[in-house]
Amino acid sequence: MSSLVPVRFTPFDLDTMAQTEGRIAILIPADGKMNPAARRANRLTKGAVARLVASERFSKVKSGDVISLAWPAGMVAEALDVLILPRRPDADEARKAGAKLVKLAAGKSVLVMAANQVRVEDLAMGMVLRAYDFDVHKTKDSDPVGEIVISYSKADEAEAAFASLYAVADGVHMTRDLTNEPANVLTTTEFADRLAEMESLGLKVEVLEEDKLAELGMRTLLSVGQGSESPSKVVVMHWNGGDTDDAPLALVGKGVVFDTGGISLKPAAGMEDMTMDMGGAGVVAGTMRALAKRKAKANVVGLVGLVENMPSGNATRPGDVVTSMKGDTVEIINTDAEGRLVLCDVMWYAQDRFQPVGMVDLATLTGAVIIGLGHENAGVFSNNDTFCDAFLKSAKAEDEGAWRLPLGEGYDKQLKSRIADMKNVGGRPAGSITAAQFLQRFVKDETPWIHLDIAGVASVSSETSYAPKGATGWGVRALSRFVQDNFETTGE
Repeated sequence: MSSLVPVRFTPFDLDTMAQTEGRIAILIPADGKMNPAARRANRLTKGAVARLVASERFSKVKSGDVISLAWPAGMVAEALDVLILPRRPDADEARKAGAKLVKLAAGKSVLVMAANQVRVEDLAMGMVLRAYDFDVHKTKDSDPVGEIVISYSKADEAEAAFASLYAVADGVHMTRDLTNEPANVLTTTEFADRLAEMESLGLKVEVLEEDKLAELGMRTLLSVGQGSESPSKVVVMHWNGGDTDDAPLALVGKGVVFDTGGISLKPAAGMEDMTMDMGGAGVVAGTMRALAKRKAKANVVGLVGLVENMPSGNATRPGDVVTSMKGDTVEIINTDAEGRLVLCDVMWYAQDRFQPVGMVDLATLTGAVIIGLGHENAGVFSNNDTFCDAFLKSAKAEDEGAWRLPLGEGYDKQLKSRIADMKNVGGRPAGSITAAQFLQRFVKDETPWIHLDIAGVASVSSETSYAPKGATGWGVRALSRFVQDNFETTGE
């Protein structure tokens, strides 16, 4: 994995400021009132901070802005970063400010003189989320990862509060790494091996190979990968942190490590981006890592279907009919609508084996969701209002955009097949909805279910508040919060 920037919390000590190298950050609210760290920096720099506060530039600042004073007099630091932040920000405000601060550091160490700042753990979370660069395949030496040091009046309390956030950030970084990896590196076998390594964190990991999948009847999943030399697999990750009698929450991810479209070949332009078509499986993997690292008191099972969709003499053809694990038959109209074929078998298996308390599937499923929602929100579909509302609340709390879209029997007619129980596509109208409607046929009546179409948010072409361009890790924070707020036990 890419290196996670180390974070230390130390007792607040003004005397460290003069001799600290690298970058030093002080926090000043928009009203210009200076705390002890700002006053000490002002004395060391012979009034430079006060002159900044009195300037016209400062009168136009907004929360989260950073003004840098390079090579400040009276200090050995290469820069004094003045972060504009109210003393009592909300979590989102603090995190975004931290992200802006660490972006300026460009891999250098940062000492944050936080004094008695409220939500300092969220400030640090934003810094860790943004301090990411996928450079493992670059031959030139990259800048070393720096260190974040938070000088704080209640260092021990902040460090304890930050521990679970750091675990979640670790999961986010894992999801980004997986989603950014090229397909010649992240084969189905390599993907499964990386997940198996998480047994060291306390997860139980099973890898189901093709012979077992055939025995189980996962023929729709196998049909997607049969044109590839990479073997199809299903990986099952168990986190048993709750009561032994509690049914688990099931997380199911689409893991198409590369999607050519199969015989229904995609256009060449932009096909290189299809390395991210395993984004749903990446989010499930990162979430399971986060739950294990923060020792979540809940039972959660993560299942990912790992396949590669390639054209070959053995590939599935348009017009073929395959039988799902459930027993329903599917006419394959378009081999590029393969993700739902992977998910439907894994979802049925998850319900049959685990009888989960609820199920959430994630997939970079349709281009149509990007047309509808752009890159700001994932598409959300559900058969249960209470279950769905709880997730949307968690996503909002973590500032991960999610918007609910409808389901309805009226869309089913688009999936009618002349020769099988259903087609795998319903045409261009309501493409994201008909894809979700297809998946709903594989959800048992008693299972609360959410489908998340993350095609627009899993990987983006421009930077976000918390990530450089590329993989975002969207969903790990929301799902970890969803588990924390709705499924964790409170007892010892």
